[in-house]
Amino acid sequence: MARFNTRREFLRTMGLSAAVAPFIMNRSSLAFSNTEARKQRLVIIFSPNGVVPQTFWPDEEGAEFKFKESLSPLEPYKNRSLILHGVRDAVTGDGDDHMRGIGCLLTGTELFPGNVQGGGHTPAGWASGLSIDQELKNHLQKSEATRTRFGSLEFGVMVPERADTWTRMCYAGPNKPIAPIDDPYQMFSKLYGEMKDRENMVSILDDMREDLAAVRGLVSAEDRQLLEQQETFVREFEKTLKAEGERAPNHAEPELPPGVDRQNDNMPKLTEMQIELMVHSFANDFSRIATFQFTNSVGQARMKWIGIEEGHHTLSHEPDSNVEAMDQLTKINRWYCEQLAYLAKRLDETPEPGGEGSMLDNTTIVWTNELGQGASHTHDNTPFILVGGGLGFQMGRSLKLGQVPHNRLLMSIARGFGHDLKTFGNPDYCGEGALELG
Repeated sequence: MARFNTRREFLRTMGLSAAVAPFIMNRSSLAFSNTEARKQRLVIIFSPNGVVPQTFWPDEEGAEFKFKESLSPLEPYKNRSLILHGVRDAVTGDGDDHMRGIGCLLTGTELFPGNVQGGGHTPAGWASGLSIDQELKNHLQKSEATRTRFGSLEFGVMVPERADTWTRMCYAGPNKPIAPIDDPYQMFSKLYGEMKDRENMVSILDDMREDLAAVRGLVSAEDRQLLEQQETFVREFEKTLKAEGERAPNHAEPELPPGVDRQNDNMPKLTEMQIELMVHSFANDFSRIATFQFTNSVGQARMKWIGIEEGHHTLSHEPDSNVEAMDQLTKINRWYCEQLAYLAKRLDETPEPGGEGSMLDNTTIVWTNELGQGASHTHDNTPFILVGGGLGFQMGRSLKLGQVPHNRLLMSIARGFGHDLKTFGNPDYCGEGALELG
């Protein structure tokens, strides 16, 4: 993205004048976030390759449950956690289990036929519907009261650069995958790079005063009147920009450590950087919907920082009888859970801007996976772990739901935002409506 040292350089390079102010005001980088109503937020975190059921799911139902090793990092947030055992991704069709697992996870609908071959299954293409994060983004962006600068933000860590069905979980619509940004420096540029546009626009008329005076003397009386109208219009825009700046002076840009390369061994640091950017983006109300994708379906992260050299996907194919592999897989999912707990901590220790409580009180984090278990490639008991207070669900519980289609959970999430959907994704899996989680 081009950078400008002065407002005059900005204007001259872009060819701007007071007459193009209406166009400038339509730039998404200059949009203004709402600061009045309660801000409900949703974060969906994805990690791949299933879980080890015996070290993941609590045995108990209700409020008196105990976390097993994989979920133990959530102990400080037990009363704000909701463990949903028995949610099933029932969507079938083309594509292998990993492809359908990630591609149908947030869309609740089939993959299109395509030419991407996976395993021994039929080839497939992209998902045939939009994902729930984008459904909610569209819902919130329709109202001035909930509209934000970006609508949604898609974070990632070590997502492969290739674009295929295994690497995308968010969809703007049928055949419209959305690539996550897994470079924190690129995400920083997206969030804060265009803030320079605001600075360049403030006092725009002061920099152009001589130019405007010269033009005013050369045009007709009729054109002079139009020029004065545009001058008034831009001056009002300038006041709006200044007022917006005065309303949010307490959320400085985060400082990222320099030179953190995008490589496997840096996953912990990259994750921390992305979480900090997400928390700051919420504090500035840049967005209220975010996704966070760790690697990809069939991801092969090698978590050397916890003593595991083998690739994650390779380990996930080991049978339950391989005790060492199950122990390593448990450690891997515990590490992912630690990242969830860290995000919850950062949100919980951040006061809600302009509101009561913490940002976690108004945010629901959903941690999920494309498989229930790696070796069997099952979509039964697809993990859905919720933390936070953004949707009004009754938290502090472990539920066993008996293999309900996950479409109904996606509908419940939408309803938590006041978006009452009759169906979402394939309507065949929505017949009993949204799950009752309140």
